[in-house]
Amino acid sequence: MLITTTPSIEGKRITRYCGVVAGEAILGANLFKDLFAGIRDLVGGRSATYEKELQRAREIALQELQQRAQELGANAVIGIDLDYEVLGQSNGMMMVSASGTAVVVE
Repeated sequence: MLITTTPSIEGKRITRYCGVVAGEAILGANLFKDLFAGIRDLVGGRSATYEKELQRAREIALQELQQRAQELGANAVIGIDLDYEVLGQSNGMMMVSASGTAVVVE
């Protein structure tokens, strides 16, 4: 399945719009990951732990989006928008949502 943030796919013609689709992923980092990420933040540098979790959440959200598009008979999703949120300061939950328009292209 083709997925893109652009409103069209070069070289492809949209023959049918199937509707808006979305996928979400909410993940929590555990206490030890939070502790080590906090230490990393104090001394500088990147937090590989959070980067991996964020990547995992994005992949899950995009997989859900594609699955919902397939259920509508689409073979592509255009205009994808990714949003990232932190849910609550104390619980360390991250949310990634992906939405776009499911289409059939030729």
